[in-house]
This record gives sequence, structure tokens and C-alpha cells, in this order.
Amino acid sequence: MEDGILSVNMRRFLLIINCLLMSVGVCGGPLIMRLYFVEGGLRIWFNSWLQTGGWPLTIIPLVILYFYRRKIEGSDTKLYYITPRIFIASFVIGVVTGFDAYLYSWGGSKLPVSTSSLLIAAQLAFTAIGAYFIVKIKFTSYSINAVVLLTVGAILLGIRLNGDRPEGVTTKEYVIGFIVTLLAAALYGLILPCIELMYLKAKQAITATLVLEIQMVMCFASTAFCTIGMIANKDFQAISREAKNFNLGEARYYLVVIWSAIIWQCFFVGAVGVIYLSSSLMSGVLIAVLLPITQILAIVFFKEKFSGEKGLSLFLSLWGFVSYFYGEFKQAKKVEKMKIQENEMTTTTQTEPV
Repeated sequence: MEDGILSVNMRRFLLIINCLLMSVGVCGGPLIMRLYFVEGGLRIWFNSWLQTGGWPLTIIPLVILYFYRRKIEGSDTKLYYITPRIFIASFVIGVVTGFDAYLYSWGGSKLPVSTSSLLIAAQLAFTAIGAYFIVKIKFTSYSINAVVLLTVGAILLGIRLNGDRPEGVTTKEYVIGFIVTLLAAALYGLILPCIELMYLKAKQAITATLVLEIQMVMCFASTAFCTIGMIANKDFQAISREAKNFNLGEARYYLVVIWSAIIWQCFFVGAVGVIYLSSSLMSGVLIAVLLPITQILAIVFFKEKFSGEKGLSLFLSLWGFVSYFYGEFKQAKKVEKMKIQENEMTTTTQTEPV
């Protein structure tokens, strides 16, 4: 597995694991963020910080992988693989991710989960555009169909926004939150292809260890950016006071904070893993298809309304998801068939008499 070429079965297994991690983050992240704000949390920079503040958790799999390599390679095992060039690129992307986290937290403090989720679904269109221009990804009829269906699903969700404004939020704040969340979707939609481009331009083997190192640097940079915002906004002094006034109690406040960091870290680890094992477009598709599920969870936990538009959007999103993966399945079969034919031709040529 580490750190050479992964077998097909191992790649599939790791892809499933990363998809599951990403699913936990996509579905759980917005819910726990909304819980923080609904129950009395007010610190937007702190909430942004929580989205990547769990980066030290990445050290655990890195240590496990290190000792696994050391068992195979001996005392010559490298402690880390990231180069200064990749470190700088990861750090820059991480700072942009921190700014994106702030935009998303600001919008999430003013919008219900259902509305913010539908806006984040627009991220897929920006990911598709970015993947086409930045990493020159080729679209198939199935991937185009998936993008169209998922985008239409997001538009349908946006048809009925009136009456969706949370209590205590002014019309002006609601509109600004709407715009800011859409900007966050656009920005992260472009971040994903940039991560894929970094993999392509790395000039070294992209291994599971290197992917985790890149993710850790990105989240560290994002956390550092948000820490500066917290210091400027005096959030550190306000945390203990906010905990005492939290509607669910002080102990549960800290539980919400801890689980926020863990759940969001699952998202970031899963996202970079899916890009490494597949593509930025697949990462965007997975995010988009999970958003209707997030909406259903918001209806269950926050009693948000479920309209006919949301039901139709869920159907279109699932259809788009199936379309994309069916196309990927057919493409994989085609590539496998071509390899078999090439091997047969090579074997025939070698056995022919001279």
C-alpha cells in the first residue's frame, strides 16, 4: 500500500473510506455549526477556526503510516515527504480555505441549514468549471448529465426562499448571508481543482502519506488565519463567557466545540483523499449529492420545512449521482478492456516466430 503504486482493490477500499469520511463532514458539519448558532453561539471567527482546528488529529494516521513504512524500509525511512515547494502551495491554499471557512460560517449564522445547503450545491458548477480549465479534466456525457441534474436540483431548492428567514435575523442580514454563502461555495469549488493541480505538478510520487501531510499543512494554515481573526475580534476572552450562557449548558457547549472540530476534520481528510484517489470533480459531485441528505437531517433535528421542491431536488441529485458513477464504471471497464487487448497483442507478438 505505502508508498508506491496502490493496487486497484486497495484504491477502491481507500476511496470508500474517504467517501465515508467526507460524508460525515458534509452531513454533520453544517448541522453542528447550526446547532452552535441556534443555541446561543455568536463567535463567527471561532466557528471558522473549528472547521480546521482539528488538524492535529491527522498526526495519528501519519504516525501509524510512518511505523508501517519503518517496518518495511528500516532505519532509512523518511520522516516526511512534503517538499518546500508543495508546503508553500499547501499553505497558500490553506489560507484561502480559512477565508472560505469564515464566509461559510458568516452565512451559516444567518441562514437555516436547508438554505445554506442549497447554495453550497452551486459549488459543483464552479468545481466543474475549475476542473475543466485548471486541470483539463475531460467531461463525458455522464458527468455532464450529473452536473446538469445536480445544478437543476439546487435551482429548484432555491425557488421557495420566502418565509425561510430564521427568527431574529433581519432581511438585510439574510440577504447578505445568502450572498456570502454563495461566494463561499464558489471559492471552495475552485479550491478543489487547485488541490488536484498541486498533485499533478508535484514532481514526485503522490502517496497516502504525502496527501495527509498536504492536508495537515492546509488545515494548519487555515487555522492560523482564523486564529488571527479570533485575536483581533477578542474571541478567546469571550469563549468561557459564551459557554456559561449557552442554552444547552456549559458542558454541552464544549462537547459541541470538540465534535465540530472532529466532524469538520473528517470532511477535509475525506475531500483531499477523494481528489487523490479519483478527481476534484468526483469530490464536488459527492458534496452535491450529500446536500439533500443534509437537508433531510435538518428537517429532523431543526424542524425545517420540507417542500415539494426539496423532494424533487433530492430525486434529481440522486439521479445525477448514479449517472456520474455509472459513467465512471463504464470508463473503468473500457480502460480495463483496452489493457487486456494490449496485453494479448504483446503476448501474440512475442510468441510469433521470427
